[in-house]
Amino acid sequence: MVVEKNAPLQPCNTFGIAARAQTLVRIHASSDVLAVLADPQLAPAPKFVLGGGSNIILTGDVKPVVLKMEIKGLRLVEETPKAWIVEAGAGEAWHDCVAWTLANGFPGLENLALIPGTVGASPVQNIGAYGVELQDRFESLDAIDLATGRTFTLDAAQCGFGYRDSVFKHGAPSDAVGADGLPRGMGLEGRAVITHVRFHLPKPWKPVLGYVDLERRMADENVQQPTAQQIFDWICEIRRAKLPDPAVVGNAGSFFKNPTVSPDQCADIIAREPRIVHYPMPDGSIKLAAGWLIDACGWKGKSIGKAGVYEKQALVLVNRGRGADSVTGGEVMTLAKAIQTSVYERFGIRLEPEPVVV
Repeated sequence: MVVEKNAPLQPCNTFGIAARAQTLVRIHASSDVLAVLADPQLAPAPKFVLGGGSNIILTGDVKPVVLKMEIKGLRLVEETPKAWIVEAGAGEAWHDCVAWTLANGFPGLENLALIPGTVGASPVQNIGAYGVELQDRFESLDAIDLATGRTFTLDAAQCGFGYRDSVFKHGAPSDAVGADGLPRGMGLEGRAVITHVRFHLPKPWKPVLGYVDLERRMADENVQQPTAQQIFDWICEIRRAKLPDPAVVGNAGSFFKNPTVSPDQCADIIAREPRIVHYPMPDGSIKLAAGWLIDACGWKGKSIGKAGVYEKQALVLVNRGRGADSVTGGEVMTLAKAIQTSVYERFGIRLEPEPVVV
């Protein structure tokens, strides 16, 4: 267990916001979590779990004990006639995990290439892209109850996956514990830390296509049946063309969730805005493209302080400062709230931010 005091967090969040942690513990194994819970000073303190820092906005220094997840490991757990079961440590970089599965002959995650963050954060957010969500490839996860130190395992149903949602994003009564001492109820926010995640990659592999960008690549390269590696490569190229590299321009990826509306609501908006980008969903609702809504309100390329809207993709907010002159979390949230107000006033739609505000 490595404990750091007054630790800088600017290198630990992809937006590049300058902040510090009063106490930061680097977690390299499940035993490090147990050591924290056994420590007389660290155990009673509030905890904040930090992965790749790609989905957080820091609005000041962090007072809770920061558990920086750095558990590594990638392995094939089981192979059956119907699937490969692959396990990854929570501290593995998500994109590296996807690349490893393909390199070892276990396709299925290729549509989720180049999503920033760590493996441990993937089920929390139920990450998704290009027609695939984590829940579509999820087997189970291991976690530790921060109140009791007990290890427990959750399957997909127990994770309560939704659109960019899971039980790890909702609170629960503090006494929601079963007879076996494990957490119960529909909320584990702040109560558990994920240590390992397992993926169910189906056999035979089938490509997930249907997005315009992918269909355009198939046509341009005259490929009717792309391989998993080709889809991986195409999605990496598409994402790099649309989204800024956090190593160059600080950002947290897509800042707002794509809102969903009823068919009647959508028809009403289309009557006023015929060009609005929208997608029908399996449950009958209609998903609207948040980036299009923001762009229509004239925000692309605009800034408030050192917080700006990316010139190539209005859904992405960026850091226009650098180093000690970096953007503040307050500037980011001021810009986000101004965008929300504009979209609501024009379309009657309330945009919900994706990142966690700390």
